[in-house]
Amino acid sequence: MTDLKETVLYQKEENIAWITFNRPEVLNALNTEVNLALMDCLNRAEADPEVRVIILKGSGDRAFVAGADIKEMMSMSAMEAREHALRSKRVTDTIWNLKKPVIAAIQGFCLGGGLEYAMACDLRIASESAKLGLPEINLGIMPGNAGTQRLARLVGLTKAKELCLTGGMIDAGQALILGILNAVCPQEALLAEAAALAKKIASKSPHAVTLIKSSINRGTEMDLESAALFEIDCFGLCFSTEEQKKGMEAFVNKKKK
Repeated sequence: MTDLKETVLYQKEENIAWITFNRPEVLNALNTEVNLALMDCLNRAEADPEVRVIILKGSGDRAFVAGADIKEMMSMSAMEAREHALRSKRVTDTIWNLKKPVIAAIQGFCLGGGLEYAMACDLRIASESAKLGLPEINLGIMPGNAGTQRLARLVGLTKAKELCLTGGMIDAGQALILGILNAVCPQEALLAEAAALAKKIASKSPHAVTLIKSSINRGTEMDLESAALFEIDCFGLCFSTEEQKKGMEAFVNKKKK
């Protein structure tokens, strides 16, 4: 078995945790070892009080993640495939439910499971050369890690069906227009742009950041009235922190000058 520390790399810089898919020789394809190592890194970042934002990226310039390792999947039975998908879902659920925001810095190919992981992140920035898609139908299967569901929520039912049923790829410009991406930049500026966004978020109240993420993520699964009430609960919790008091005092004092 490959050393888990080699398949996914972890590096902390100030308030940012950089997590890197590190299988460039296979376009950072996902397998069981990668998922285990990724979970370790995500839990490590979540437990570190100094980390405020997490950035996911791929090693090399050819791919963020080009999908799952087909060699690992091709001999699976229906039951084994279902269990495999459930294990992968635990990873995307972890990304989605982390208290800290996660940014995907996407270069090159972001396909299949790679796009599913990216869509579980809170924000996505891509290089101009990035290619995104859910091409599973070309292998006689379909997305199996909430790919159809998250894509439909991002781009709408009609476009999601088109992308999944044709298995086609779209470029970064198209993904930006569709709302999959937050920003597109030149390849050489990608990591700097991701870091700048992370630092901007890291400068905000971590308690408010967590509550905003929770309010949006959980609220989208509720009816409007329930979601609005949940938002009010989160709003009230903001007033239990020193960050709120200091932030409002600073604003009022600045207005007085």
